[in-house]
Amino acid sequence: MPPIRTRSSLVPWVIKYRPRRIDEVVNQDQAKKILVPWIKSWLAGRKPEKRAALLHGPPGVGKTSLVEAIAGEFSLEVVELNASDYRRRSDIERIVGAAARKRSMFKKGVLILLDEVDGINPREDAGGIEALVSIIKTTDNPIIMTANDPWKDFLRPLRDVSIMVEFKPLTLTQLVSLLQRICDAEKLECEREALRYIAERSEGDVRAAINDLQAVAQGYGRVTISIVREVVRGREKSVDIWRTLNQVFYKPRYAWIARKAVSQSEKDYEELLAWINDNLPRKYGEPGDVFRAWDALARATTFLNRAKFGGRWELLSYVFDLMGAGVAYARQEGEVLKARYSYPEKIRLLAQLRAKREVREKLAEILAKRVLTSKSTVKNEVLPILSAIFKNAKDPTKPAQIALAYGLDEKMIEYLAGPQKHEIVRAIALLKKARAQEKSKVEGKSSKKPSRRGKEQKKTQRNVGLDFYF
Repeated sequence: MPPIRTRSSLVPWVIKYRPRRIDEVVNQDQAKKILVPWIKSWLAGRKPEKRAALLHGPPGVGKTSLVEAIAGEFSLEVVELNASDYRRRSDIERIVGAAARKRSMFKKGVLILLDEVDGINPREDAGGIEALVSIIKTTDNPIIMTANDPWKDFLRPLRDVSIMVEFKPLTLTQLVSLLQRICDAEKLECEREALRYIAERSEGDVRAAINDLQAVAQGYGRVTISIVREVVRGREKSVDIWRTLNQVFYKPRYAWIARKAVSQSEKDYEELLAWINDNLPRKYGEPGDVFRAWDALARATTFLNRAKFGGRWELLSYVFDLMGAGVAYARQEGEVLKARYSYPEKIRLLAQLRAKREVREKLAEILAKRVLTSKSTVKNEVLPILSAIFKNAKDPTKPAQIALAYGLDEKMIEYLAGPQKHEIVRAIALLKKARAQEKSKVEGKSSKKPSRRGKEQKKTQRNVGLDFYF
């Protein structure tokens, strides 16, 4: 009979048994020899020549764990950012740039952790690597980056300004010993052969091995070779969202199977919530089933927000329970409908609107400097009025003058004018042509100093912009 699940048993074991001290991180002695002295030089007030460290190695080998152990042992405040937080140049300059100058009020210093830098897209996130390199060269705080594959061509500038720290996978013997220590701490009946089987299937991924161990232990109350052979499969190299959804919607025999499907998915929790949310009405036909499933998702979202923003990571286990087993066993009245899965509308819209958001940010940045106010004020108060001017102007010459005065490109004009963009672009071309002709006439005349009145008229023409309307 499975053991009674207490509050402490609901904490994911990868968090519960995360190394708290540097010497608890297994099989990374060489990485410690490089990283620890590098951190000590920062604490001693000696900024090293290379102010960033790039930790690289396969997933689940302890890169983040060692950084957190170092921070805990040396009393450092960790500012942790994922690749999704600092993809664009503007994000890097704003978020990472601020963290690079931050001072801690209660700790000895600040340590910046940039996770998954190899997830930056060199095409979509143009300028991001260059901005990051620039910050690294002048940072007042140590910057540690992690990557599974640091040898990609676009990461060369980061390699040049960072110390390279390699992390190696645990050996089979070390991984089995680690799993045995967890079994002893949990007072579990564990067969050595079963632990070896889990370790082999994990392919050196400590996080995956511990998750498998917890899934079997909480599902059966013991870990035997006969059980793990039925339950544990080899690691999948890529995310299979379709299998995850199938294991949730088609109500597996055991609740832990649905829980495992969502807890081990490499999809972001919020993205996985969007997938399940959008496909619920396509797969569940009975209103009662849909109601119960959405109620479970709503509760999962609440617990996820409390875990993320309140730091209560023990609640993450409830997210897995509700998002997996909660949705699976909400179906009590009807069968699963034969409908294809659809891509989440929220994710689709965010992808489509990303380009527009970037244009809006650049436009707000340009105007904020010129009208001497914040970007937030520009976006909330100036852009709506400016857009109305561009869209409703009977004479396209006036918005064309504004665009010229503030150096707006075609994408910015399209954002403001919509379908009127082409008329304004043509008006800009005519204005440029007229100015070029005027300039050539002036240059062709004798070198006669223009009158004071003429200077003022030209200056007024050049400064036609937002001030003309406000």
